[in-house]
Amino acid sequence: MAILVGTRDGVYRTVGVPVEDVNQVLDSGDTPRVRTFPGVDGVFAASKSGLYRSTDAGQTWDNLGVPREEVYSVVVSSDGERLYAGTHPAHLYVSTDDGETWDELEGFQNLPSRDQWHTPRHRNEAHVRSLGVHPETPDRVIAGVEVGGVHVSDDQGETWTERRDGVHDDVHHVLILDPDEYVASTGDGLYRTRDAGRSWTRLDTDLDHRYFREAFTLDGRLYAAAARSSPGTWSGENGADAILVESADTGETFETVSYPGKPEEVVLAWTVVDGVVLAGTNDGSLISRDLDGTWTDMGQLSAGIRSLAVC
Repeated sequence: MAILVGTRDGVYRTVGVPVEDVNQVLDSGDTPRVRTFPGVDGVFAASKSGLYRSTDAGQTWDNLGVPREEVYSVVVSSDGERLYAGTHPAHLYVSTDDGETWDELEGFQNLPSRDQWHTPRHRNEAHVRSLGVHPETPDRVIAGVEVGGVHVSDDQGETWTERRDGVHDDVHHVLILDPDEYVASTGDGLYRTRDAGRSWTRLDTDLDHRYFREAFTLDGRLYAAAARSSPGTWSGENGADAILVESADTGETFETVSYPGKPEEVVLAWTVVDGVVLAGTNDGSLISRDLDGTWTDMGQLSAGIRSLAVC
């Protein structure tokens, strides 16, 4: 079992935790997503230098040649027939031949709010930060845009419907819980929908931290982390001034828990190792949740962690 870690300077690989032997296996620059998909061979790394795939547990990689170099998100349809890539600027591409060729999904550019998608921090442009599908709805694609909201396609990405009303438009990640239930982590709050984005409920109203990067779920428990504000403020004595929260009722209530690195470090990435939650922070720390609910230090990388995957 290998753990692949997407960081701000590429992908690192380690075998097991606690971390003892870490090697950089892909010099891809900033890598927001490292992902595996059920029933699909290999691991994918979406990075600012391209979309890469490894079929030998991260030891060697191939660039899949997405038409735009900066790839922020990737997903495979649950039937394994289509590979999607989301880029910066915000465009969507699909491949039906394992990345040999790509077609742009032009309908994504026709959404009514398209001209409003931009953020000064990213050359006044937007990017497709999150892509998701659910096994029961293989033709449905859910896209989260930073900055641009949530959008849903029910026909393999050909046409799209805006689902951005009621959710903050600075979308970092959309966690797919079932075909119609999603949790959106945004720059101003954590939101849940139970009707595929037609309506949204804010979950963090009792918390005093608003900047969420990604939520995660395992065995019915929801995990999320938040900083008090955006990354530009993650310096000084309190660093990110972050919290880690858990919920046993899909976000109806949250418990704030202690973890190594608090409050300076904020959790940005999640995965599961041998049935245990493993998380990574902006300062390169790996922490895991013991069976008794205690969070434990599992080692340190030299670069800030953006994403985690096990293969």
